[in-house]
Amino acid sequence: MLLTISDTVKTKLQTRGASQIYSSTLDAIVKTFQKDGILGFYSGISAVIVGSTASSAIYFGTCEFGKSILSKLGNYPPVLIPPTAGAMGNIVSSAVMVPKELITQRMQAGAKGRSWEVLLRILEKDGILGLYAGYSATLLRNLPAGVLSYSSFEYLKAAVLARTKQANLEPIQSVCCGALAGAISASLTTPLDVVKTRLMTQIHGEAANKVAAVMYTGVRATVRQILKEEGLIGFTRGMGPRVVHSACFSALGYFAFETARLSILHQYLKRKHEPCSVDVDAASN
Repeated sequence: MLLTISDTVKTKLQTRGASQIYSSTLDAIVKTFQKDGILGFYSGISAVIVGSTASSAIYFGTCEFGKSILSKLGNYPPVLIPPTAGAMGNIVSSAVMVPKELITQRMQAGAKGRSWEVLLRILEKDGILGLYAGYSATLLRNLPAGVLSYSSFEYLKAAVLARTKQANLEPIQSVCCGALAGAISASLTTPLDVVKTRLMTQIHGEAANKVAAVMYTGVRATVRQILKEEGLIGFTRGMGPRVVHSACFSALGYFAFETARLSILHQYLKRKHEPCSVDVDAASN
C-alpha cells in the first residue's frame, strides 16, 4: 500500500503544473483522497503488478548473468563489475518497464479508464511506438539509477559480509542493504525522473490538470522548460515520496532476489551431491 501511495503522489508532484495545485507532499495526499478516495492512490495498479514482476525478473536475471560473465574476464576490474551488470540489467528490462510506467503514470496523472483501456488508446493513437514515449528519458534515468542501486547493494553486501565473516546475508541484512541502495539511487536520480515523468504524462488533454497536457518535444526541451518555469527546484519535485517508494521497493526486491538465489543454489548443490551419496552407498554394499 505504501509503495503505491508514494509512487502515485510522486507522479502527481512531478507532473507539469503540479506546483500550482499542490503545496506539499501532504497536500497532494489530502487532495487526491478528497477527489478520488482511497482508490485514487491505486490508479494503474494492474499495470504495476504485471510490469514490475516481469521487469524485475528480467533486471535481476540480467544483472546476475552479466556479473557471472564479467567475473570470468581476467582483465576486467572487479570494482566495475557491479555497475556494468546494473547497466546491462536496466537496458534489457527497460523494454518492459517503459510501457508499464507509461500506462501507470498517465493514469496517475488523470487519464480515465482501466489499464487496458489506456493501453488501447495509446495503441490506437500512436501505434506500438506510442508505448515508448519518453523512452530516451527513461533510459537516461534508469541507467544511472540501475548502476547506483545495484552497485550500492553489492558494495554494501560486500562490506557487511566482510565485517560479519558470513558467506551470505541474513534476511534483515538484505532488507537494510536493499533499502539503503534504493534510497541512494532515488535521491541522486530524481531530476532525471522528473524529466521522464513530464514526457510520459503528456496525454493530449486527458489530464485532470490541463497545464500538464502542454506538449514537450524532447529531453533537452523539457529540461529547458522546467528551468524556465520552476528553476532548479523543479528538478526535486516528488523526491521525498520517490525515495520512500524506491527504498521500500528495493528492500523487498533485493530480499526476494537474495532469498531466491540462495534457495536455487541450495537445491543445485543438493542435487549435485546426491549422485555422490548414491555411489558411496553402492560401493559400501
